[in-house]
Amino acid sequence: MKILDRYIFRQFAKAFIFTSTTFVFLFILITMVEHLDDMLGRNLSIFQIVGYYLLSIPSTILVTAPVSSLLASILVAGRLSASSELSAIRSAGVSMRQILYPFLAGASLICMVNLVNACWIAPAAFGGIARFEREHWSKNPGQQRDNRNMHLIEKGNRIVTIGSVANDDSTAKSVSIEEFSGAHLNSRIDAPSMSYNSKSGEWILQNAAIRSFTPGKELFSSMSLMPVKLSISPRSLQEFNLQPDEMNVNRHYRYLTEKRQAGIAGLDRSAVKFYTKLSLPFASLIVMLIGVPLSAKKKRGGLASEITVALFFGFLFIGLQKTISIAGYQGAINPMLAAWLPNIIFLIVGYVIYKTAID
Repeated sequence: MKILDRYIFRQFAKAFIFTSTTFVFLFILITMVEHLDDMLGRNLSIFQIVGYYLLSIPSTILVTAPVSSLLASILVAGRLSASSELSAIRSAGVSMRQILYPFLAGASLICMVNLVNACWIAPAAFGGIARFEREHWSKNPGQQRDNRNMHLIEKGNRIVTIGSVANDDSTAKSVSIEEFSGAHLNSRIDAPSMSYNSKSGEWILQNAAIRSFTPGKELFSSMSLMPVKLSISPRSLQEFNLQPDEMNVNRHYRYLTEKRQAGIAGLDRSAVKFYTKLSLPFASLIVMLIGVPLSAKKKRGGLASEITVALFFGFLFIGLQKTISIAGYQGAINPMLAAWLPNIIFLIVGYVIYKTAID
């Protein structure tokens, strides 16, 4: 890396750390004002409160990183332009493309870190927040997830109904398995409980009552122990009530795959959130094409105008991303397109701005 690139890279890194830290403290302050009275009313210790807000940092950084990157690039490029450093650099034969290199290097590093954050760190932190709110803010503190009255669609036109699941997720009670042929019910199995055999990968129904239905006839039989092969596992039962934001990318992909294989509909919201985990980190890289060329010229208004432009484009991206995601949740747009469309739009806008910049 050349001396000039290192110089610009350091300036951009300092500006990004400053803006990102500012946004984190600002968001924490806003949520603290909103929830602090409720927390103190529940006699939470200072360590519990601090821990709660520390868990909110990964998701806050993930959402505000595009705005922070854009603001940092505009501030650095604008300062270089205002101090005539940029003019001197350009007069030395350095092109706009070469000026962009250190900014893109910094944004690429941010993108990689945020990709790890979006796929693993933020979901784990969100799970911690959900547990905290369940234990301290729910009407019944300490109550576990309500794994009751679960209805699952299995392969072979089977519907599995589970009354409740034990805390270890390996034992289920009040189990019913219905198998259909079109609208006709072929058979039904009822059992007071079933447990998972990890060696065979099968569920064992206890005291199963089996009913087979044919036109005008019903056959009944029973088995004290009846093995049955189901696609669900204790792990999938554990994840049944997880919110998409709590799943890391591996678990989220497995969740979508299992539900699609089972023929379950209404997965658009979860699918949009899955693809957003992969698309959102790249926004920090794309906004460089907007920030640097916009600040390459001296403008009236100084620092105030630079910040205004950055915040306008940054929050325009967040608003666009939220709006298009809602359309994806409702099935109006393909989930993958809903997650990537804001990036595509800003990439096109950034490319036009870059190409129209005087070189």
